[in-house]
Amino acid sequence: MINHIEVAKQTANLLLQIKAIKLNSENYFQWASGWNSPIYCDNRLILSFPVIRNYIKEQLVKIIEYKYGKQNLIACVATGAIGMGMLIADEMGLPFVYVRPEPKKHGRKNQVEGFIEKGANVVVIEDLVSTGNSSLIAVEALREMDVNVKGMLAVFTYGFQLAKDNFEKANVELITLSNYQYLIDEALKKGYIDEKELDTLKDWVKAPDLWKKV
Repeated sequence: MINHIEVAKQTANLLLQIKAIKLNSENYFQWASGWNSPIYCDNRLILSFPVIRNYIKEQLVKIIEYKYGKQNLIACVATGAIGMGMLIADEMGLPFVYVRPEPKKHGRKNQVEGFIEKGANVVVIEDLVSTGNSSLIAVEALREMDVNVKGMLAVFTYGFQLAKDNFEKANVELITLSNYQYLIDEALKKGYIDEKELDTLKDWVKAPDLWKKV
């Protein structure tokens, strides 16, 4: 059996240790969406730390095998999840493809890169889920190829209600190793943040689109 609580805590701690998760409530970040945020997540850093990337890979493989079985195709969302997706596919001995945000404008004009058969069972790997929009664009591109998207696995989610609604509407199951609540709990416990910063982080997640909006 998979101890999801322990995995969530450990994943949060590892992301904090390698500074894949950066917390700063004073000099806040601005996302590509235009949202201001006291948190920035760069899970690409996982690939630079062999012990940590192997832990993440092993946990995702365990969930795939437990939840969906071993006979699947592994797809991932470009570009952040390509490295992890390839590691998982290699570990499981499975075919692999990746999905661009939009079709190329030259050559074969592919959006899905790699060989994929109609009717294939597909598990999608993502590094991070915020609103879910880019993740679900990938799912839609795969479904247009007449495959069965069994679900999506991600390393981390902010847990926005908007994302939950988007995944429910698209009828896609999302499973993550860790989430925002575990992250801030572990950050406080390990001294990465204090109580004042915790209050800021809790306020932000309630309405991230309005936080420090000018």
